[in-house]
Amino acid sequence: MTAWLLLGLAVLLILACGVFVAAEFALVTVDRNAVDKAAAAGDAGAIGVQKALRSLSTQLSGAQVGITVTNLAIGFLAEPAIAELIRDPLGAMGLPDGAVHPTAIGFALALSTALTMIFGELVPKNLAIAMPLETARATARLQRGFTTAMKYPIRVLNGSANVLVRRLGIEPQEELRSARSTNELASLIARSADQGTLDPDTAELMERSVEFGTRTAGEIMTPRVRTTSVEATDRASTVIELARGTGHSRFPVLDDADAVVGTVHVKHAVALPLHERATTRIKHIMVKPIVVPDSLKLDPLLALLRRDGFQMAVVLDEYGGQAGIVTLEDVVEEIVGDISDEHDRLGARVRQRRDGTWSLSGLLRPDEVEDVTGVDLPANEDYDTIAGLVLRELGRIPVAGDVAEVPLPVELDDDDDELPRKIAVLKVEHMDGLRVDRIRLSVRTEEVHDG
Repeated sequence: MTAWLLLGLAVLLILACGVFVAAEFALVTVDRNAVDKAAAAGDAGAIGVQKALRSLSTQLSGAQVGITVTNLAIGFLAEPAIAELIRDPLGAMGLPDGAVHPTAIGFALALSTALTMIFGELVPKNLAIAMPLETARATARLQRGFTTAMKYPIRVLNGSANVLVRRLGIEPQEELRSARSTNELASLIARSADQGTLDPDTAELMERSVEFGTRTAGEIMTPRVRTTSVEATDRASTVIELARGTGHSRFPVLDDADAVVGTVHVKHAVALPLHERATTRIKHIMVKPIVVPDSLKLDPLLALLRRDGFQMAVVLDEYGGQAGIVTLEDVVEEIVGDISDEHDRLGARVRQRRDGTWSLSGLLRPDEVEDVTGVDLPANEDYDTIAGLVLRELGRIPVAGDVAEVPLPVELDDDDDELPRKIAVLKVEHMDGLRVDRIRLSVRTEEVHDG
C-alpha cells in the first residue's frame, strides 16, 4: 500500500515537473506582441503572462528550481516504490535472491527516468513550442505562485548566478530582449523566404528596407571620378550639351580650385532665352549645393533630399574634399533595387563574355557587382570600388594583366556543411593612366588537397 502511495505522489510530481518545463519554454518562445494584443483585449490569462514576462529571469529561475526539486523528489519516491512493486514478480520469475534487488533498482531507475523525460520534460516542451501563448496562459498563474512562495531561495540562487555573470563582464537582464538587430531581422527574412513564407520579391524588398538605415552616403554615392561636373565660368549652353550627352540633368559646379561652389539643373539653362544661353555663365544660374558628410545615414539623407527638392547632394570625405555625389534615385534604389531608364549605361560598365566571365568597369562598387553577377565581393572601409579592391590586394599600382585572387564568403549546403571555397579572380584588362579601367571577373573553386 505504501509503495502505491509513493508511486502516486511520484506521478503527481511528474505532472508538476511538466508544468514547470512548459512554463519555462512558453515564456521564452511566446510572441510578446501577441501577448500584448491579447492583454489589451482584456484576456486575463494574457495579462498574467505579461506580469510573468516583466520578471522573466526570476520566473525562469523559479521554473528551474521547480524542475530540480521535482526531479529529485521523483527519484527519491518512484525508484524505491517501483522496485518494491516488482521485487516479488522478479523473484517469481526465478531470479536468484542476490540478483532481485539490483535488478529491481535498475529497472525502477530506468522506468522512472523514462517516464519523467517523456511526460515531465519532452511532451511539455513540445507543447510549449507548438502553442506558446496557450501554454503560457495555462501555466503562468501556477508558475508565478510557486515563484512567489519560493522567492527567498530563488532570490539567493538567482543573485549568486548574477554575481558570477557580472564577473564575466556581462550585465544580467531581467527581461528577454524583444527587439531585434538589423542582422537578426535580415536573417529572419531570409529564412522566411527559404521556407516559402515570404515571396522572394517581397523578402528582397523587406531585406533592403531593414538594411537601409545602416547604410551611409559614402557607400551608395557615385565617386568623384565617375561624376560629370562643370565650372562656374562655363556658359549655360555647356549644361544643355552635357545633359544631351550624358543623360543627366544635375551637375556639381566647381571653381578654379576644383572646390564645389554650387549645383546646376539643366532646366535652369533651358529657362534662359535662346540668345542668352551662350553668354550667361553658370555661376549666375547655379544654386547653393547640398553638402553632406560621407558618414551620413540614409534615413536623414532621404529626408534632406526630399525636403530640398533639388534631389542631389555633394558628398564630402573626412578631409572636406569632394568624394562624390548622391541623388534621390540612388537612395531610393537602395530600397527598391535598380531603377533603369533610357539614360542608364550599366551595360557599358558590365558585359558578360561568352565564356561566362565578366568584363567590369573598375569604378563599380562591390554591391553593384553582386547585383549584376551574383558574386559577393568583400566590401571594406579601405576602398569604394572594385578597382580599390584590386589595389589593396596587389599593394601597388597595377599594370594590365595583373591578377588578384579574393576568397569569397563560405557557402553552406542543405545540411549546413561547408561547400568548397570559391575564389574570385580579378584580372586587370585595361589601365587608364594610373587608374584601373576594366577588370575581368571569373570565379574558380579552391582546390582541396588531401592529407
